[in-house]
Amino acid sequence: MDVDTRLKELGIELPEPVAPGGNYVPVMRAGDLLFLSGAGPARPDGSMVTGKVGDGGLSLAEGREAARLTGLQLLAVLQSELGDLGRVRQVVKLFGMVNVAPGFTDTPGVINGCSDLLVEVFGDQGRGARSAVGQAALPFDIAVEIEAVVLCDLSSSG
Repeated sequence: MDVDTRLKELGIELPEPVAPGGNYVPVMRAGDLLFLSGAGPARPDGSMVTGKVGDGGLSLAEGREAARLTGLQLLAVLQSELGDLGRVRQVVKLFGMVNVAPGFTDTPGVINGCSDLLVEVFGDQGRGARSAVGQAALPFDIAVEIEAVVLCDLSSSG
């Protein structure tokens, strides 16, 4: 599958990856695996979706959209690292964290925003193992943070 063509069909333009907010790298290679650091929901204007999901804060739909924006950040990091998203073989694992109001329990529904995007872009190769957990707080009050492990064809990379 030509991922660039698929992105155009879906009307998706990848953003610039957000610079790390601390002393870490956005991605680390280990063999044919890429470990992507936690990314947050950056809007096209560079601002972040902040606040808690549930109980008068962000709605489930707004949380799901924040997770989709986070997925776009993960794709942007992959594109920057690989130069070609066609080198992605399989999303192995997503770890999704949601900034939740007390009592909000539909964290899987929120993280589906990212998972659905990855399946739209990569087909079945975008579906991997996953965790979706609620947190009392996330850095800078972002609504969602997601990290990923991705199997890639790294045979011709430097």
